[in-house]
Amino acid sequence: MKLSIIKSEKQYDAYLDWVDTLFDKSIDPNSAEGEKLQIALLLIKQYEDIHYDIPFPDPIEVIKLKMEESGIRNKDLVTKNYGSKGHISSLLNKRKPLTLDLAKRFHKEFGIPAAVLLA
Repeated sequence: MKLSIIKSEKQYDAYLDWVDTLFDKSIDPNSAEGEKLQIALLLIKQYEDIHYDIPFPDPIEVIKLKMEESGIRNKDLVTKNYGSKGHISSLLNKRKPLTLDLAKRFHKEFGIPAAVLLA
């Protein structure tokens, strides 16, 4: 396959099929064909980045997930002065908005990217 910038969905599908075939062959990544495969993967990624936006996740759902992963419950946030029990409950049930101050605290506490919290 001759490699070039992917400009259409048809060309994109052809690249995917070609890459799939090479994966089935388990080619050596250091071979000439392996290097060509790596370039094809970069071209596919470039096309996907332009044509397939990945939306940001819901900030509250991310906070809930991080709390679950860390074993933190709503009442733990109350003891850490994130707000009253009612305020935390309203926030996590999306009845109250996420404030900038709380977004900063969740960013520091859980390492959630600011772009996700402010989306």
